[in-house]
Amino acid sequence: MRSDLMKKGVEKAPHRSLFKAMGYTQAELDRPLIGVANSANEIIPGHIHLDKVAEAVKAGIRLAGGTPIEFSTIGVCDGIAMNHAGMRYSLASRELIADSVEIMSMAHPFDGLVAVPNCDKIIPGMLMAMLRLDIPAILISGGPMLAGRAGHKQVDLVSVFEAVGSFKAGTITMEELEQLEDYACPGCGSCAGMFTANSMNCLSEALGLALPGNGTIPAVTGARMRLAKLAGMRIVELIKADIRPRQIATQKAFENAITVDMALGCSTNTVLHVPAIAREAGIDLDLGLFNTLSSRTPHLCSLRPGGPHFLENLDQAGGVQAVMKELVARDLIHRDAMTVTGMTVGKNLESSKNNDPTVIRPISDPYHNEGGIAILYGNLAPEGAVVKQSAVAPEMLQRTCRARVFESETDAARGILDGKIKPGDVVVIRYEGPKGGPGMQEMLTPTAAIIGMGLGKDVALITDGRFSGGTQGAAIGHVSPEAAVGGPIALVEEGDEILVDILNKRLELMVDDATLKARRDKWKAPEPRTTQGYLARYAHMVTSGSTGAVLRTEQDK
Repeated sequence: MRSDLMKKGVEKAPHRSLFKAMGYTQAELDRPLIGVANSANEIIPGHIHLDKVAEAVKAGIRLAGGTPIEFSTIGVCDGIAMNHAGMRYSLASRELIADSVEIMSMAHPFDGLVAVPNCDKIIPGMLMAMLRLDIPAILISGGPMLAGRAGHKQVDLVSVFEAVGSFKAGTITMEELEQLEDYACPGCGSCAGMFTANSMNCLSEALGLALPGNGTIPAVTGARMRLAKLAGMRIVELIKADIRPRQIATQKAFENAITVDMALGCSTNTVLHVPAIAREAGIDLDLGLFNTLSSRTPHLCSLRPGGPHFLENLDQAGGVQAVMKELVARDLIHRDAMTVTGMTVGKNLESSKNNDPTVIRPISDPYHNEGGIAILYGNLAPEGAVVKQSAVAPEMLQRTCRARVFESETDAARGILDGKIKPGDVVVIRYEGPKGGPGMQEMLTPTAAIIGMGLGKDVALITDGRFSGGTQGAAIGHVSPEAAVGGPIALVEEGDEILVDILNKRLELMVDDATLKARRDKWKAPEPRTTQGYLARYAHMVTSGSTGAVLRTEQDK
């Protein structure tokens, strides 16, 4: 066993003595030692209960004859970090989470690993670590939050963000806003729609690195705790069979995950995270693959923020496995891909069925014939930009707009909420990319304000930053190259016309080449916004959003 490096033989007597100082018995040390990476904290609703999930995991490990050893990681709440300097640390935390799990699992050579995350950057950070370490591993999330209720209407966190814009527009009262604030988030779990956290939890299941049900079983249910126990039991079997993450997360598995991404209408952040996770498996996922798979994958689920359904509805309908069963009917899923169940995708799907065709549309009757995400290219985004096309109003799929240029998210949010943006405008927010931000801030405040003020069918937003999974509307992010490195978005001027053509995957600045050259000759790189601490190091090392905003290594130079 790998853990023999720290527990076996006469020369490891001092090591065993330290274990025994913590109360471990010799019988426990003789079993497989399994790391439980728990990201519980008291600042994220999706993580407030992970102590209980981790306890269930540890009970499962012990039931199967292993010894669990718990350690912690950091975690940022994107909702609480939103629209202030704290958001710059959110994406950047992904790399620290991956590194911390690597450090703990290499310094203390566990035989296997169970990752217990639940929100945005924490899930991909742990998946990256699992593939980097390539020891037997499984991911079990804390599960989604239930929808809240305001009167007879189901609501969620995004409802509150959008209500701020509605209040500013004078369409709701302060009393209505305060009521929504109190009831939109009823308890623990990752926010209730198909936002980034739930997107990644569903994709970890589609990728095969989490058990069926991981993406959708609500946080507050006994079924979630039973799944956690099963994950604990399953890791012991994975160790015995020596089944490792890179045997599961193959090219076929990533294609399955992206296909499910398109069918579900997941967050645009998946286009950052999936390539970053694949990179750890030694797989290069070109952005063009997202368009290729999107073009042949029907959009089957209309989940919040783009539609009426919540994760609890998807779970009742059969969850991710039922979605995959629909996709198998058109041979869109690689059924021979292996999973942490020890069985193939095809075998897992034998007992799955679609319990509610109003939530999971049959593949013969999709919401859209193409998947939820599109990659746009053009002279404004030579390396690509990302839009959640399933959440765009039909009126905004093809539109030429007037550029309203802002040098930061804060300035843009203020301009929108102060009523400065009019129908026909496109809000351009730049210098918010991985390097320029630094940290590629999520921009739920300005996008939600546009929707809340009734401009969702008339105004687009383009940025080298990124969006929350809760964003809807013609919100185009990850514009690459970013402004801070001289990308074309840095050359846009107030009043320029921009063609947004989502149907044809185009994003064009309607300015001739000679004018752009003259502007480029005058352009100067801005001074870094951050010159010390982790963000300064991150800005120095981070790559483009088009490559997943991973940190540059020696092999990249």
